[in-house]
Amino acid sequence: MVCFYLGCSFGFEGKLKKAGVPVRNVEQGRNVSMYRTAVPCVPAGVFSCPLVVTMRPIPAELLDAAAEVTHLNPLAHGAPIHIGDPALLGIQDLSRPEYGEPVELQPGDVTVFWACGVTAIEAILSSKPSLAFSHSPGCMFLTDLPDSAPSSPVSPPSDSVDPLATNLSPELTPLSFLVSHNPLFYSLASQKAVVTIRQLETIIGEDPGQRGIKALFVQDELLRSCLALSHSSSVAITTGFPTHYMHSPPDETDGPPGAIAMATMLLSLGKKVTMITDKRALEMNKAIIDEAVRKGVLKTEIPLVTFEDSGPDSALHFLCHHGDPRKPRYDHLVAIERSGRAEDGNYYNMRAVNIKHLVDPIDDLFIIAKDIAGISTTGIGDGGNELGMGKLKERVKSLMPNGSLIACVVPADYAITAGVSNWGGYAVACGLYLLHTCPSHQRYLKKGLGLEHTHPQEQLQDWTNNLPSVDKEESILSTLVRFGIRSGKTAHLAMEVDGLTFHPTHSDIITQLVEVTAGSAAHKP
Repeated sequence: MVCFYLGCSFGFEGKLKKAGVPVRNVEQGRNVSMYRTAVPCVPAGVFSCPLVVTMRPIPAELLDAAAEVTHLNPLAHGAPIHIGDPALLGIQDLSRPEYGEPVELQPGDVTVFWACGVTAIEAILSSKPSLAFSHSPGCMFLTDLPDSAPSSPVSPPSDSVDPLATNLSPELTPLSFLVSHNPLFYSLASQKAVVTIRQLETIIGEDPGQRGIKALFVQDELLRSCLALSHSSSVAITTGFPTHYMHSPPDETDGPPGAIAMATMLLSLGKKVTMITDKRALEMNKAIIDEAVRKGVLKTEIPLVTFEDSGPDSALHFLCHHGDPRKPRYDHLVAIERSGRAEDGNYYNMRAVNIKHLVDPIDDLFIIAKDIAGISTTGIGDGGNELGMGKLKERVKSLMPNGSLIACVVPADYAITAGVSNWGGYAVACGLYLLHTCPSHQRYLKKGLGLEHTHPQEQLQDWTNNLPSVDKEESILSTLVRFGIRSGKTAHLAMEVDGLTFHPTHSDIITQLVEVTAGSAAHKP
């Protein structure tokens, strides 16, 4: 017979206390709560079962400390695999754990879940061997081994990287970020990924057009949007700002390139992507998408749909199957350089000209999404009159030209500001790449299951190939110009966006974004 000793989350409770993190089950004199989840483990031979987790209530302000301490204890299950609403793990009633005892939350606590060794009991029960020995939940075998790994492990040789040691490096210590209030959900990303995405945020904040966009900047909107998109499965993207109402088509060159850059990275990561456009621009955008696919700028063809206000429930029926808010079609909506509704119900360009007659009411989708659990929204803009910038409307009204009139009042959960909106789309694509090559985030994304430290070479290469590039963005811009789409600020039918020529302004920004991304990715093809 062979005996296996499994690590236990009790092994990190002492470290939590030393870090000032309360351990509620100990305070309350109870065994820890253990729950059977709806998350299937990776099968191994005859063994297959759902993941079992422990839950500890942690004060919201101490989530980072809890994640860091437990990350440094990989033999006691490591960092959390879920933070937030237990229903997202399939746990319906916290007061009825399958194992252990219920532990009460205190005001300000967030439910935090770790993988649990009791999963082995579930594996035994499901496979029904003729003979098996296991522990009683909460009753551990005590050893004289220390209860944590070294805080600063020795770096392994570069030609033989130990995933465990790599994941313990200080720069990969996870940080927590609130991603959603409805349902409550936090995500984790390594310090390294966070620092790099903040670098991307700084790059796109450059303002060569002197539009004053820095006044609207809010740190980590890019990061939070990327985290939410990383957890998404179906994303709808909309763009289109018909600022040139005297021309046909009236659209500008800012928006579509950034939308396509995000779409192709999301597709590469296995997400479903849909584009939403104005009815007047449907045929033109269909032709642009076809051309982008033909030129290799867009990974594959994507559905292109329109939305029109056909009644009080039209937005709900568009977003949800059969109008049922429990069955959303999308879990994230993104608007990039999309004309946004002002306080008086009209839509204005930066010169305060009303262009409402050219805009379909796609804003309604963002408004109704606020009340649908599980749908997050992102707005990307460079002036404050774009859909989603309603989150920053007071700043726009007081700090931007014509702000009191043109400010969009429809908010998004995340408002990404950039010197040019396209840059925000490029940064989202790069941020998603960084998160999907971050071991700390991948482990959390996969709930601790599977070989989260490695990616097949072909998969990594595909992600890299679908990053923005100077050649691809120059190609899509030339396509837009050929379709008669003009520069936003000048109305020039030329290789420029917002009055800034592609070379050197836009090409330099793209180069900076890609170099920072490639230089910081945890895995390099």
